[in-house]
Amino acid sequence: MAHPDRDDHRVVAAPRTTNEEDAPVSNSALTEYLKQTSPDAVSPAFLAYIAALETVAHAAPAAARAVVQELADQRRYVKLIASENYCSMATQLAMGNLLTDKYAEGVPGKRFYEGCDNVDTAEAYACDQACALFGCDHAYVQPHSGADANLIAYWAILQARVEAPALEKLGVTNPSKLSDADWASLRHALGNQRLLGMDYYSGGHLTHGYRHNVSAKMFDAHTYGVSRETGLIDYDALEAQVNELHPLILLAGYSAYPRAIDFRRLRKMADAVGAVFMVDMAHFAGLVAGGVFEGDFNPIRHAHVVTTTTHKTLRGPRGGLVLCTHEFADFVDKGCPLVIGGPLGHIIASKAVALTEANTPAFRDYAHRIVKNAACLAKTFIDEGLDVVTGGTDNHLMLIDATSCGLTGRQGAGALRQCSITVNFNSLPYDPNGPLITSGLRVGTPAVTTLGMGEAEMKELASIFALVLKNTAPAPIASGPNVGKPSKREFTIDGAAANEARARVANLLGQFPVYPELDLAFLQKHFGA
Repeated sequence: MAHPDRDDHRVVAAPRTTNEEDAPVSNSALTEYLKQTSPDAVSPAFLAYIAALETVAHAAPAAARAVVQELADQRRYVKLIASENYCSMATQLAMGNLLTDKYAEGVPGKRFYEGCDNVDTAEAYACDQACALFGCDHAYVQPHSGADANLIAYWAILQARVEAPALEKLGVTNPSKLSDADWASLRHALGNQRLLGMDYYSGGHLTHGYRHNVSAKMFDAHTYGVSRETGLIDYDALEAQVNELHPLILLAGYSAYPRAIDFRRLRKMADAVGAVFMVDMAHFAGLVAGGVFEGDFNPIRHAHVVTTTTHKTLRGPRGGLVLCTHEFADFVDKGCPLVIGGPLGHIIASKAVALTEANTPAFRDYAHRIVKNAACLAKTFIDEGLDVVTGGTDNHLMLIDATSCGLTGRQGAGALRQCSITVNFNSLPYDPNGPLITSGLRVGTPAVTTLGMGEAEMKELASIFALVLKNTAPAPIASGPNVGKPSKREFTIDGAAANEARARVANLLGQFPVYPELDLAFLQKHFGA
């Protein structure tokens, strides 16, 4: 059947809007670029970007403007959010393709739809690249996010260790064949297994058993924390907790813990009680891929199941992976339709590009520079008089106690953003403030390392950071029963200090521009923003 918008091979343009504000600024960006640029100077990446934006602008000018405005913002603000990065242009461009049109539930060679040959090719290649990169038995590249990856891992473990044995005992393979009573019994067993993960306030993730997250509602969830004195995992206390609880899953990994974890010791704890050892390495997967974390500190060598995102230190598109031993492979591969919907073929293609890039010596060098930069940044923060939790970092992130400057985390992050530095406010261990206020700031180096910054720039960033925090104060509450008391949200910042900070950030970003192959002024001229 012919496509309704096509007449033979001629594409019929979508109806143009009559609202002048919604109309694209120009429809000749591509022509102008090619006319003003000699053939040997044409940037394929910029050319593709212009072509894509021009096509988008004809359909939805506001969407094109938003993309250009985001580039402008990223050129203005230095990104120190530990969970963000800049993916390559190849990774970005791989997301914009017709693989998004295909439904492909299942896995390569075993789909529920016909016509999945090319999605199979992209997905199988991505899986091969992931296995080569991490040295794992099996890789599943379909998860849409890290949270999805964790849910798939949880249910794979539940199926392997609870459902499959129960069905075997009952002499059936299909749960649809169970009696209502047997099904109710199985459901009860699946919903009451114990999970032991790192406490959110100690640096764990929401999906590790936090009671506001579904993970705590589908498990009998327990958490372990860090020492109040050192801020570090107390392995002896954790071992005692594992021996007492006998969890089905012992979960390690973090979103805000600045130190390396001894995965060998945790696997030994899990084995002693028959638990499955699972690691969420979403934050530090790039450090594992790049050979920074090896031996006892490499989770692939010790865990049964490992999950990750692809967009943090791995520097790929937004998405997730599940890596596992052969024991769990068939169960993990049922992630769709067990947990997630149809695979995103265009994102899987982009993951394949990013994983290929990570399988290079250049990426290994990048991973080591992330950690070197983080260590330098943390040390300089301390030299500047800031309170760095645990006294430093072993990985890509660090936590700063903003209360040492008389601020909440929310105030510190807000002041820094006003001065062109982007971080996030973050809970600290035993934090007296709630998650919308917090006492801490989480800072990371993956993005600035991608830009090419090194130790000299880390020292400058730490100096600017300290300048801002030391010249910021809580604003008084303007009304209500607490009028006149210091606010935990609002703040004031010295104007001269703010101007100096913004100028110094601009100088840094001028030397290390975000996506230097993109001519921002040209894009703004043609697409607004």
